[in-house]
Amino acid sequence: MNIRKIISSAAAIVSLSAISVFADPAIIYDLGGKFDKSFNEMAYTGAERWKADTGGNYREIELSSEAQREQALRRFAEAGNNPIVMAGFAFSTVLGEVAKDYPDTRFAVIDGYVPDQSNVLNIGFTEHTGSYLVGMMAAMKSETGIVGFVGGMDIPIISRFGCGYVQGVKAVNPDATIIYNMTGTTPSAWNDPVKGGELTKAQVSQGADVVYHAAGGTGVGVLQAAADAGILGIGVDSNQNYMHPGKVLTSMVKRVDTGVYDSFKAGANLAGGFATLSLGNGGISYAMDEHNAHLVSADMVAAVEAAKAKIVSGELAVHDYMSDSSCPVK
Repeated sequence: MNIRKIISSAAAIVSLSAISVFADPAIIYDLGGKFDKSFNEMAYTGAERWKADTGGNYREIELSSEAQREQALRRFAEAGNNPIVMAGFAFSTVLGEVAKDYPDTRFAVIDGYVPDQSNVLNIGFTEHTGSYLVGMMAAMKSETGIVGFVGGMDIPIISRFGCGYVQGVKAVNPDATIIYNMTGTTPSAWNDPVKGGELTKAQVSQGADVVYHAAGGTGVGVLQAAADAGILGIGVDSNQNYMHPGKVLTSMVKRVDTGVYDSFKAGANLAGGFATLSLGNGGISYAMDEHNAHLVSADMVAAVEAAKAKIVSGELAVHDYMSDSSCPVK
């Protein structure tokens, strides 16, 4: 089943009066800017793809402070924009309040959690499974047996990435060492490439020769520092292989763009509930292209594809940090 069918199946027919209102959709990017080359930019890509395919228009806003979350939501809702899509878990609390005030407006939040609200679609991803696969690749490629992880803001969903990565590394090399850092505890951790570069350099100094980031705009500094040090980086959210050709082993791709595209396309018919995008439906993957093909052997691909098939079938279970706030391996 493809991703479009999943989100479409979550849509219910609303009243004729609601359907008759043709309003532009809107998107609110999280802190870090829509051109972060990662999470936000994937959301922007989805909106632009919808615009190109339909000829429609949409409204957008880039946040510069936490206080703007509620302001932006209410502004778009009052203007009649429908649906309104948000990129980021941090919208959950405010959306839970705002959505109640606009029952005829459809909302979609990526990585958020707003249960029991019929006009909110929660779009989630199995990031731990994709991180497991790139962790396997890191372990297979590492010559030192030491690999690194740089997260953005220290929150459970980023620990989900990190824990999946660690499990993948250990599945290939039980004796591997993983150097694990978070950038910070505030939203600024998503857009601090200087700090990302510093953390990467410190990991390199400890022997890491592959570093995976899940850090938004901060990851730009991670990948740059890895390339400068002559080691390999691993990108996240979007395909970041092109940023440093031959220096990015792969990217753990999270199809935020498809979540936005299909939400926009559903329009006023978008219903509340939950949609999970995964390895099985193409919502999560690892990137292979002309920029990294020479870095990844056929044996590596075969091993990763075998693990992917087992994850999809249920034969291989990757522990989800968010299920119990713990990781079984370190």
